[in-house]
Amino acid sequence: MSAPAVAVESSLASRLAALLATLERGLVERRHVVRLALLAALAGEHTLLIGPPGTAKSELARRLHRAFRDARYFERLLTRFSVPEELFGPLSIRALEEDRYERHTDGFLPDATIAFIDEVFKANSAILNALLTLLNEREFDNGAGRQLCPLVSVIGATNEVPDDEVGEAFFDRFLLRVPVGRVSADGFAALLEAGCADEWAPPDEALALGDEDLGAVSLAAHEVVLPVRVIGVLADLRAQMAEQGTYVSDRRWVKTVWLLRVAAAAEGRAEVGLWDLLLLPACVAPDADRQAEVADWLHARLGVREAYAPPRLTRVVQAFQAQLETEQNANDLDYDESGRLRFSPSEAGTEKAEELAGEIGDAKGGAGALRMSYSRRRRYGPAHIAARTAQIDDLLARIAAYAEELEAERASLAATRARTLWLDETLLARVDAHLAATAALIAELAERARDARRGFENLPRLSAEESTRYADVPEPVAHEPLA
Repeated sequence: MSAPAVAVESSLASRLAALLATLERGLVERRHVVRLALLAALAGEHTLLIGPPGTAKSELARRLHRAFRDARYFERLLTRFSVPEELFGPLSIRALEEDRYERHTDGFLPDATIAFIDEVFKANSAILNALLTLLNEREFDNGAGRQLCPLVSVIGATNEVPDDEVGEAFFDRFLLRVPVGRVSADGFAALLEAGCADEWAPPDEALALGDEDLGAVSLAAHEVVLPVRVIGVLADLRAQMAEQGTYVSDRRWVKTVWLLRVAAAAEGRAEVGLWDLLLLPACVAPDADRQAEVADWLHARLGVREAYAPPRLTRVVQAFQAQLETEQNANDLDYDESGRLRFSPSEAGTEKAEELAGEIGDAKGGAGALRMSYSRRRRYGPAHIAARTAQIDDLLARIAAYAEELEAERASLAATRARTLWLDETLLARVDAHLAATAALIAELAERARDARRGFENLPRLSAEESTRYADVPEPVAHEPLA
């Protein structure tokens, strides 16, 4: 009897975790690069490492090949003098005698499972054109027919990205473009220690991946759900990049989503998670600068809702605060007990009357005229105050719900950080810091909204009798919609 699917998935995820730990051993500050390369291989995609010589690019490829059982490895450094025979094998003399143009491919790239091609863009256009079909379709044009190739993944390395048409087409065949820099100052001591460590030991046979493992991951990935929320972020990013003039082909978007599905399936998950989108920079942006821009966009977007972004919510709260200030400072006409306006006759206070007359510059007996008094602050009835507080209560309820949503997002992120095989811890920590800062700002805005509510409750009130005559409900405070 076969094991339950969940148990199989859990077993594979545990093996992958142990395999990754073995592959990373002794490589300083290369954890994320190793994981991306293995993920690309599981998805049947290729990885391009962009960086200077001496940054462990070839060592990474040699280790990756040991992650697969019975894998055949091919490695070649290309120059502008390289010829097709170096990659695809020599011509068959016997085939030429029979008027056939064929190559002996045993032991060369068409026969490899994992390959490392260094300085890949230094090859001439004839080699690059031949590689296009091999990388994308796993087929090699050998004479009059096409030869199926067992290729799982190619690791390419380069110091610079191409700017010619053929080079760009070949560049697009690498789904993951990963910048690899020198070890940082913080990691330099660890690098020196690693240089004196024992020779790296390949993973145990029990950990190595076979064809059945690749098939199981692929089968599970086809069943992984792509949530509407994730599709929405992908669509927004596509529009953002188009607006900035960064072209991403439809083929690349499709392959990127497949990679996300494989990432989820390898961890035993049934759907792509929001945090899986942190894999996007290396998939959709061509170089370090533009990958940083995509990462910044994702950090500002993931886990938060644009409608409740702190700047927008601040403007909403400020609208209530401004309305409160207006109503607190408003003056009103003064009425007597009979409901008539109060006046200030000259006999009620000659000095006051003369002061008023002087203020209005009335030279024709203004001091003797009756004047309306405006000295009383405006007062408000229960209907007015209830309308204002009810609107703020609705706002506070929305803010509270969003605060709970943020807390749930942080919990989800924490769970992802605990189990992820593929995501970079630095990126995850940055997202968590942004969510925490957003939650703090939301809490501060909620307190400001509560202060405004208390202000409306404490507005000067009409008497009970006056309230029966002035029971009008005010227009709601206008603000941006929180949809």
